[in-house]
Amino acid sequence: MTKGNYPYPEDEFDAAPGSDTPIGVHRAPRTWWSRWWPFVAVIVLVPVVTVAAVLWASSWDGLGNGGDDQANVELTDDPAATATDGAEDPAATEGTTEGDAATEEPPATEEAPAPTADLAQAIEVLNAANRNGLAADAADQLGTAGFTSVTAGNGSASTADVTTVFYATPELQVTAQAVADALGITTVTESADVADGGIVVLLRSDFVG
Repeated sequence: MTKGNYPYPEDEFDAAPGSDTPIGVHRAPRTWWSRWWPFVAVIVLVPVVTVAAVLWASSWDGLGNGGDDQANVELTDDPAATATDGAEDPAATEGTTEGDAATEEPPATEEAPAPTADLAQAIEVLNAANRNGLAADAADQLGTAGFTSVTAGNGSASTADVTTVFYATPELQVTAQAVADALGITTVTESADVADGGIVVLLRSDFVG
C-alpha cells in the first residue's frame, strides 16, 4: 500500500522520527544484582540441596534399620522360638559330653601290686594250751601252706586269753594275716613286745587246728 492510497489521516505516529529519537523498544540498563543473582543462587542452593538430600537419606536408612530391629525383637519374644532356641541338639550335646569326658580323663597310671605274704619270714609257734604236740602240728600246717622258716615251742598263758597271731611291725601285717588264715585264727594283733621283731603264734585252748 502506497502512501497515496492510505485512507486514514496522518497522526503523530506517522510523523518521521527525529534524529535523536530512539527507534523500537529500549530496556532500562540492568543492575549488577540482576546479572549475578543466578550464579549466586547456583553456588548457594546446590550445596544446601545436596546436604539436605544426604541427611534425608541417612535418616531414612536409620528408620529402616530400626524397623528391622523391632521385627527381630518381636520374633525373639515368640515363646515357640525361645523354646526352640533353648532346646539342645542331642547330637551336639553328646559330642560335647564325650569330648569333655575325653579331656577330663586322667592319664592311666599303673597300680602298685598288692602286697604279698613273705613265706620266708621267721615264725615262732608257741603252745600255751597244755596240749602235747599242739605247736608242732600247727608248725607243720604252716609248712604245708608254704612258709619255710617256722619253729615250735612253749608259751605263757598269761600273754593272751585266746589264740592270737602277733606281729612286730606294720610291714609284717600281710604275712601275719596269711599265717592266721592258714591256721584258722581270727585274732591278729600288732605287738612289738610279744612278737620280738617277727611273728609269734600263741596257741590257746580255743585253737582247733
